[in-house]
Amino acid sequence: MTDIIDRPTGGVAEEPRRGEGAATEDGLTPYLAPLTVPPVLRPASGDVLHETEIAQRPTWVRLHPQLPPTLMWGYDGQVPGPTIEVRRGQRIRIAWTNRIPKGSEFPVTAVEVPVRPQGTPPATTEPGRGGAEPNKDVEALPAWLVTHLHGAQTGGGNDGWADNAVAFGDAQLSEYPNDHQAVQWWYHDHAMNITRWNVMTGLFGTYLLRDDEEDALRLPAGEREIPLMIADRNLDTDEDGRLNGRLLHKTVIVVPENPETHKPVTVPFTGPYTTVNGRIWPYAEVDDAWYRFRLVNASNARIYNLVLIDEDGNPVPGIVHQIGSDGGLLPRPVPVDFDEALPTLAAAPAERFDLLVDFRGLDGRRLRLVDKGPNQPPGVPDPEGDVRYPAVMEFRVRCGGETDTFELPEVLSGSFRRITHDIRHEHRLIVLTPPGTKGGGGHPESWEMTEVENPEGLQLPADGIIQITDAHGVTKTYRRTARTFNDGLGFTVVEGSYEQWSFLNLSRIPPVTHPMHIHLADFQALGRDAYDVSGFDPAVGGTRTPVRYDAGTTLPLAPNELGSKDTYRVPGGQMLRIMGRFDGAYGRFMYHCHLLEHEDMGMMRPFVVLPAEVQKFDHGAGHGGHDGHDGDHTG
Repeated sequence: MTDIIDRPTGGVAEEPRRGEGAATEDGLTPYLAPLTVPPVLRPASGDVLHETEIAQRPTWVRLHPQLPPTLMWGYDGQVPGPTIEVRRGQRIRIAWTNRIPKGSEFPVTAVEVPVRPQGTPPATTEPGRGGAEPNKDVEALPAWLVTHLHGAQTGGGNDGWADNAVAFGDAQLSEYPNDHQAVQWWYHDHAMNITRWNVMTGLFGTYLLRDDEEDALRLPAGEREIPLMIADRNLDTDEDGRLNGRLLHKTVIVVPENPETHKPVTVPFTGPYTTVNGRIWPYAEVDDAWYRFRLVNASNARIYNLVLIDEDGNPVPGIVHQIGSDGGLLPRPVPVDFDEALPTLAAAPAERFDLLVDFRGLDGRRLRLVDKGPNQPPGVPDPEGDVRYPAVMEFRVRCGGETDTFELPEVLSGSFRRITHDIRHEHRLIVLTPPGTKGGGGHPESWEMTEVENPEGLQLPADGIIQITDAHGVTKTYRRTARTFNDGLGFTVVEGSYEQWSFLNLSRIPPVTHPMHIHLADFQALGRDAYDVSGFDPAVGGTRTPVRYDAGTTLPLAPNELGSKDTYRVPGGQMLRIMGRFDGAYGRFMYHCHLLEHEDMGMMRPFVVLPAEVQKFDHGAGHGGHDGHDGDHTG
């Protein structure tokens, strides 16, 4: 019932090849293994009652030629899982079946190590446990799994609700209408409380949706369209200090100055080794032609700052063009020249990038995609900036023989429509709190806020009360209505309606960037505004003085975030304003920070989408909801 097309690129080399790059202090040599390309799976067309089964299975993976095999879990026993490819309007059903036997060893070792003094490299970027004892509760985890098709417009019952995970022998049956413009989605585990470890086992893959508009562009295809699933990992060591290939979830734990009032804070995971399609620092042999790369950051928490450099370590301008983002094609191509407009390709977890790269005229050259740390040039290690090993992958350009006649289109999507603020819409305000805020258990939270109509009688400062002075100098008062996943339902959305969601990040020292993901809907960015958040007192849980709009700081939207997206970076001291339409499905969904450690620790909230006719009968208790279309949290 399915069409599976295998597209290997030569497998993983069994013996190290000399001269491919200087070995690290851990003994691993970059660019030894060829890039592997997941097979393409095209679910059968026709009767939707015939589902396609994709089973999660244990598998052994060679992450690098100089490592022993690593135990992982994969969709269809592959890491990443197969690239699922469908046409617009092709409704399919997938049975995500748990075939990981009871009693199977959990593939990830988890440890926590103390934070180091400021100015020293993070301990998380070093391999090995560093003497820390493994978490026995993680070792004992069963295979309890649920799959979320990230970005999909599908009913709440098919979305992969985090609590609805299945055990061995059971299946999660999900139906996907695929009524969406051409896009790259991706699928990954989303089990409540343990997503960070389940995804680290290897449970993720790419999902491509095609349509006629995309076909008409005649973009590079076949062997010249390649998914790049990037994810950082750490590895354990044996008693002799040598890498043993076992996956290691090593995080830093920050012990508060006063343990009686604040709990320890677990910093999200970042690891030293970057994998691309499940291999550490691979290389890809490419023709001197145009290629299309479908890139997704599948990491737990690492935000990459990607740069393409030449043999001398210099950025390569003029050959990379972004043509799509999370929600599909951009209106026009965006040049990625690693200049003032886009110094790096900043990729937070779950963000997708549809890239065209022109390798013509570069026959015989070697180009490297690297992660740039904040303190060093591209390609140079920056341990203090959390980039111990900047290598991501290498491109080796060979003569393709035939001349590539593809020409970059000036306009990509004639169907794209800009969403503007004058469209009738509702408003939501979500405040992202810093670690250590009163009542937060030491971790950051997502607070849903509602405006206080008559704040005169409030005694300030007060827990859960935030005052904001907007760009017009108007101060409004908001109260917290929900903070944890299991608090009462806050947002009820009318299907087909437009909503503006504003995320205000109150973190200051250090500023924390949260990639916020909203299920079901595509959004467009309206703007980013700087705010002085010093008036917020974490010890009180509210503002002593209003959080104020910073008129002296301009934050222009990046040219490649002007399309449709479902995941947005929200840095500290910023308010991000986005607008989207909740159409095409009903049910209970969620939004959350896509730093998986934050998601698992409660930075996630539900919302419900209902038909307008049903919403008229809403009793209003606990469904909180609309602030009205004629107001604005930011003025």
